[in-house]
Amino acid sequence: MARLYQIRKTIAYRVTEPVARLLARTAITPTTITWFGFLLSLGAAALIITGHLFAAGLVVLIAGFFDILDGALARYTNRATRFGAILDSTLDRLSEAVVLLGILVLYAREQQVAHILLVGVALLGSLLVSYIRARAEALGLECQAGLFTRAERVVVLALGLLLNQIAYALVIALAIIVVFSFITVVQRLLYVWRQTKVK
Repeated sequence: MARLYQIRKTIAYRVTEPVARLLARTAITPTTITWFGFLLSLGAAALIITGHLFAAGLVVLIAGFFDILDGALARYTNRATRFGAILDSTLDRLSEAVVLLGILVLYAREQQVAHILLVGVALLGSLLVSYIRARAEALGLECQAGLFTRAERVVVLALGLLLNQIAYALVIALAIIVVFSFITVVQRLLYVWRQTKVK
């Protein structure tokens, strides 16, 4: 798990570092990036509700990039703050929720009850993954473990939207998010439990 976290961290650094260096020369702040990413997610939700799923998939990917860029810029410019970290985490959760709620509205309009329930469970799983980490870290425990973090969920959801012309691509993406989110919930609970046993 530690190696998987390191791989994620390395990829995020290589993707964001050149852009962070460029933005560091401007007046753009990490908080501006954070809010812009959230606004993009709202735009993606609006596109989903209006049936423009391919465009929504592209916007979800771009918003996901901004979600990691704000932290990279804050670290590069030495402007990382505790409130900034809390704001970033809060808007990340909201961003994910509004996109899933957009999909829920789409399925509700089509009266697809099973798909609505799938979206609801996906939302619950994604929030639990983030909650366990936040609760563990509030208790002074490290909790970077887990197979399926926000980055993986964003990529899978974006692919589901982009490939929606293929039969059930979005439904399959949501099912993947559900299964692997709850696997990650169990992984994180076990990881935290082992730390408490050691302490």
